[in-house]
Amino acid sequence: MEKDKKALLEAALFMSPDPLTLNALLKVTEIASKKELKDLLEQIKQEYDIDTKGIELAITQEGYQFKVKDNFINQVSSLTPHSDLTGGMLRTLGLVALRQPMAQSKIVKIQGNKSYGYIKKLEKKGLVISEKVSKTKILRTTKEFERYFGKSLIDIQKSLKVVIDDETYQQLGTEVPNEELEEDSGKENTESEAS
Repeated sequence: MEKDKKALLEAALFMSPDPLTLNALLKVTEIASKKELKDLLEQIKQEYDIDTKGIELAITQEGYQFKVKDNFINQVSSLTPHSDLTGGMLRTLGLVALRQPMAQSKIVKIQGNKSYGYIKKLEKKGLVISEKVSKTKILRTTKEFERYFGKSLIDIQKSLKVVIDDETYQQLGTEVPNEELEEDSGKENTESEAS
């Protein structure tokens, strides 16, 4: 029955801390086809788009996920621990947020080669974007970053300045020097081959 399938879909989306792909939802719900699944997801999306609902069905690069609507995020953001981000990912994100636009090579100097993996995961989550400039990438946070943390970039930067030690803050500098744009390309290739 369509009603039961839709209810099961909602339950799966509610229970999962991470976005769910179409394949994952097909497996959990045992819905016969992707077309039927997409139709049901569209119905759910429309039902939650009305003003009386506090959550919405979001479609991210990683899949489908229930998220709090923007106009409620400030009141409830303190309830989420952001457990889907590792400590390394949070540090990397903090560095980008503090001094964006930021060269990937600068982050690698501060945190080491594991930063390449952290950056890829943060891009996949839609929290940072990168732009290839010369032989490195320049990183910036996205609008999704602010939404994820439920605060403006300026408020997040103020909080981060308190927790980042002075030495690390000094290493960040205030701009991206040209020499940093050229020293990064060989390291990234080595890192991606290793993984």
